[in-house]
This record gives sequence, C-alpha cells and structure tokens, in this order.
Amino acid sequence: MILTPWINFRLSLIVLVAVLAQLAFFSYFSIFGTAPDVVPVAIAAIGLLGGAVVGAVVGFGAGLLLDVALLETLGVSSLVLLSVGYLAGRYRESFEIDSAFAPAAVTGALSSLAAAGHTAMQLTLGVEAPVSGAVVADAIVRGFLAFLLAYPVYTLIRRSLRSALVLEEATARRPVFRNRRPVQRRRRRMPGSRVRRAAAGEVR
Repeated sequence: MILTPWINFRLSLIVLVAVLAQLAFFSYFSIFGTAPDVVPVAIAAIGLLGGAVVGAVVGFGAGLLLDVALLETLGVSSLVLLSVGYLAGRYRESFEIDSAFAPAAVTGALSSLAAAGHTAMQLTLGVEAPVSGAVVADAIVRGFLAFLLAYPVYTLIRRSLRSALVLEEATARRPVFRNRRPVQRRRRRMPGSRVRRAAAGEVR
C-alpha cells in the first residue's frame, strides 16, 4: 500500500466510522445472544489490503480509541486489534487472495481469536470477566457474524483505498497478451506510399 497524507486520512476516517458504528449501532443488536463487532472486521480488511505493518498500526490506534470511548483498561483492545491487523497482513504477504471467500474466512477466524484474546487479556490484568463455556460459544458466534460482515466491509474498504493498492495498479497496467505474444497495433499506411516507393525504386 502506498501511504500518502490523503490515504492516511482515509484510514483514520475508516477507523473512526467503524468505532462509531460499533458504539452507536452494532452494540445494540443481539444475535444468538452476541452483539456483532465490526471493528475487528475493518482492521482485518485493512491488514489484508495494506500488509502487516499498516494493519498493526491501524489496529493499535483503533483499539486505543475504543478503550477511551468505553472507559476500559487502556491497552487491552489495542493489543488485541494490533494482533488482528498484523496477522491479517501476514496472511496477505504469505498467500495470494484469489477469491472472495478467503478474506471472509480469515476475518472470521481472527475475530474469534480477538474475542477470546480480549477475555484472556482482562483476566491477565486482574479485570473481572465471566469465564465459562459461554465464552467459547460467544467467540464462535462473533467469528460467524464477522464472516458475514466481511463481504460488504472488505469491498467498501478496498474501493475507498483502491488508489493506494499496489497489486491492483500492477494488474491494471499489465499488457494484454494473445497466444503469449504482445498485441501490436498495425501502422496505417498513408495513401500514395506505394507510389512513392515505386518512384524511389525507379530513380535507383
């Protein structure tokens, strides 16, 4: 990903919109007893498009903003979302994304790990958190909901960052080949060229 001031502004805006959407909209829904979490989905999409470093930095910033907004222990969400963005970026750098299923599957798996990791971080820091079999079920449901949200979220973020994506620019500029030979345009001959060539031959 080619980072410019305009692209950095877009990334910040995406993070802000994702956090506000989670706090004002998605947190009020309950599907199978679990609220969808769109923030890990957005961070995973950015990591899959921008790489490990971009995903980690954006994930850390999103987690910090989320902790401040929810008045939770600073650093818990930051470390969890940093890991989500980094792992998503490592997947992009190690494997080729050749289908729409791959981003959704990766996002779902990382969202499940993020839910479990968030609970583990809270327990490590001494924060009271419910520990039971429901935690595993909650992580699985969050992963499934993230899998469904990944399709529209990944598409929207890719379109908003299309000008900064290196792979798409390289694909767009790739020459067209037919039968493994580059297509060449035929030069149009100007009228009278044959007559001039014949006259030149007679002079010789």
